[in-house]
Amino acid sequence: MRTAEVSRSTAETDITVQINLDGTGIYDNQTGVGFFDHMLDQLSRHSLIDMTIRAEGDYHIDDHHTVEDVGIALGQALTQALGDKKGIRRYAACHLPMDDAQVRAALDLSARPYLIWNVDMPTQKIGSFDTELVREFFQALSTHGGITLHVDQIHGFNSHHIAEATFKAVARALREAVETDPRKADAIPSTKGAL
Repeated sequence: MRTAEVSRSTAETDITVQINLDGTGIYDNQTGVGFFDHMLDQLSRHSLIDMTIRAEGDYHIDDHHTVEDVGIALGQALTQALGDKKGIRRYAACHLPMDDAQVRAALDLSARPYLIWNVDMPTQKIGSFDTELVREFFQALSTHGGITLHVDQIHGFNSHHIAEATFKAVARALREAVETDPRKADAIPSTKGAL
């Protein structure tokens, strides 16, 4: 079973993440940040990774620590669930349209974290959610998941649509990258023999 459970407790947040890479996209995410929960639900649904996340944070300051620390814990859970990465496809990409927005996500489950971020949100807020936190989440996910992640906004003028297209594009790429490659299910996808 490619599953993991990670708990992270600091003076700022208390987080538990449970995932199943071979799920069907069942989700139950409660972080105390409404728009972020909606984005995590999209991430689960479109990656087909079952996801249960519980988070409590220092909301009286802002949502930054909660969003970032969920990204950290989710990245750690992905690393744990992937194990030695034997048999995975490793690479994937997705161009995802959502109304006015189109976002391209390309990733490599390389154990070499790197984020390229070419996304421009036209507004600072989506409701009460700070749009800059979308990047913070993916930076934390990339770093702690060992993911080389490139995200490029092709176009878009609605911040909600751009953010949602971003989560969905990453989800679809992640779905393909974690899948078993039927032609090489018994091998680590690297000439090094390790990832």
